[in-house]
Amino acid sequence: MSAPADPRLRHLPSVDQLVQDLEARGHVDGVPRPAAVACVRRVVEAARRRLLEGTAPADWSPDALLEESAAAVARLRAPTLVRAVNATGVLIHTNLGRAPLSAAAQEAVRETLAGYTMLELDPSTGERGSRQAHVEPLLQVVTGAEAGLVVNNNAAAVLLALAALGAGREAVVSRGELVEIGDAFRMPEIMAQAGVRLVEVGTTNRTYLRDYERAVGPATGLLLKVHRSNFALRGFVHETSVAELVALGRARGLPVVVDLGSGALVDLRARGLPPEPTVQEAVASGADLVTFSGDKLLGGPQAGILVGRRQAVDACRRHPLARAVRIDRLDLAALAATLRHYLDPERAWEEVPVLRMLGADLKEVTDRALWLARHLRERLDRAAQVTVVASTCQTGGGALPDVAIPSAAVLVQPRDGQAAAWAARLRAHRPPVIVRVQDDALHLDARTLLPEDLEAVLAAFATLAPVRAGRPDPA
Repeated sequence: MSAPADPRLRHLPSVDQLVQDLEARGHVDGVPRPAAVACVRRVVEAARRRLLEGTAPADWSPDALLEESAAAVARLRAPTLVRAVNATGVLIHTNLGRAPLSAAAQEAVRETLAGYTMLELDPSTGERGSRQAHVEPLLQVVTGAEAGLVVNNNAAAVLLALAALGAGREAVVSRGELVEIGDAFRMPEIMAQAGVRLVEVGTTNRTYLRDYERAVGPATGLLLKVHRSNFALRGFVHETSVAELVALGRARGLPVVVDLGSGALVDLRARGLPPEPTVQEAVASGADLVTFSGDKLLGGPQAGILVGRRQAVDACRRHPLARAVRIDRLDLAALAATLRHYLDPERAWEEVPVLRMLGADLKEVTDRALWLARHLRERLDRAAQVTVVASTCQTGGGALPDVAIPSAAVLVQPRDGQAAAWAARLRAHRPPVIVRVQDDALHLDARTLLPEDLEAVLAAFATLAPVRAGRPDPA
């Protein structure tokens, strides 16, 4: 005899009943029935677990489960990875895909998507070539390095560098540089996966060259320096420079690996911003390998880039991990197009969206906010109060962590007091408009809004309140 059903599951509808209800309401149009059934089954199983664990919402009902099932089936039908409008005031927003691509990089991806592509075919010989040939010459010219190699992200670049140059040996690194990167991944854990034994030197706030000198021994494989790109130390601090570590490495026959993370290829001081160590400076200091991200301050696609001395780069190129972490053709196309902007640094400030937003004059940003506020008032009528306020931006993405960039924001205060509900509806719009909610108001920072985003913002807000007759002039 089977055990009696748990009474908590008494009102849980069957998968078949839910699918029939969805069909009756037209929610599965365009989705094959077996796919809809599989989707609804996962929803029901999750609801069953929540009920048994006592974690179901207090207002749970079969109707709520029907809505959840309809939403799950709708996700099968419609793409979820869609273009979004970033009005948050965080320029390199990890949750929104980090750096937006330049027009040239977007076109390069479209060209590569069109069909087959010359990824690893040498046109001069007709034989197999290397996908690195599309970017290595650009990296050599832009950074001044002897050689370059690109993988799929910077954590992979660091992993590959450590495995190729120091596996089975010790890596000496400052205690103050054992950073945690995104999603709780920590530098010591990456080092362990590379087969490198960690040797910490110095203290959290002060590490001297003599600390490295005392730590070097027969088991030392390399010297590692990590740029604290996602946090800052202030006050009683000292760190050893790349040039000092290189001199020690040369004297002891040890390679020096520098993880810059943020990947600046231009001097930010040229636009009145605080200094950020550049890749060119690290290469010129003689580091054997310099690693950095493609989708942070560089302003390109996700990529991990290694540049430096040819012997060290070739060791990474030959390592078995290089195959496991290699970059794909779409990111490669976007990266090559982005790097071409840096052949002329002044052009990069105009063509690379992240740099253009970072370097934008405050008056330009304020004028954009004023334009948007004026037309939002027309769209929203009396449903909200719209003002322009001074604000500050963050670079985000683990770059310039303690720098507040002056900006201007449009403040939208719904008269119904439902700012969070308005923000949710903006996220549900296509394209989604992502804003900050603070003190019962929506904050739209104008520095992170691209010019082509303005009409999309107006269209999204037009769905929230009655629209006055007429259409605003273009920006």
